[in-house]
Amino acid sequence: LPAPIPFVIPLYNGAMYQTKIGHAHLKVRDLDRSIAFYTRFFSLKLIERVGDLYAFLSGGGFHHEIALQSVGPNAPQPFPNGTGLYHVAFEAPDRRSFAQAYKTLAEADVPVATVDHLISWAMYFDDPDGNGLEIYWDTRDEPGGEKLWHGNNVPLPPEKIMME
Repeated sequence: LPAPIPFVIPLYNGAMYQTKIGHAHLKVRDLDRSIAFYTRFFSLKLIERVGDLYAFLSGGGFHHEIALQSVGPNAPQPFPNGTGLYHVAFEAPDRRSFAQAYKTLAEADVPVATVDHLISWAMYFDDPDGNGLEIYWDTRDEPGGEKLWHGNNVPLPPEKIMME
């Protein structure tokens, strides 16, 4: 088979078009509950609320990194084996922040799955509406860290996360 042709969008001057991820827009059943969840567990601030339909949350200088849209209390759960967004990932700046996030979620009885990908430590969990979330710490430059994932995962027990 011939090699796939990369998809490139040339600009008028011939340069490549470049983007970066700006925000995630999530559909939720209860806007107030979701605002409380994201402000508590991600330290995001409510920047703007548009009635009972939308909320925009940010952790820094952007208008928002997370947009929440209320779709009503009877909206169906996301289908776990269907296509669509798997999760939204948030990077913890260091090991201590990763451990603090884990501790906060565990103390609130939020079910969390942890894994060492050898390029990062990761914890996976769902928001109250079943939207997948990840908090990770990039370990590529740490002792024992790998540069590429290669599909390798090893257990990451709570004791290792909480070690100083």
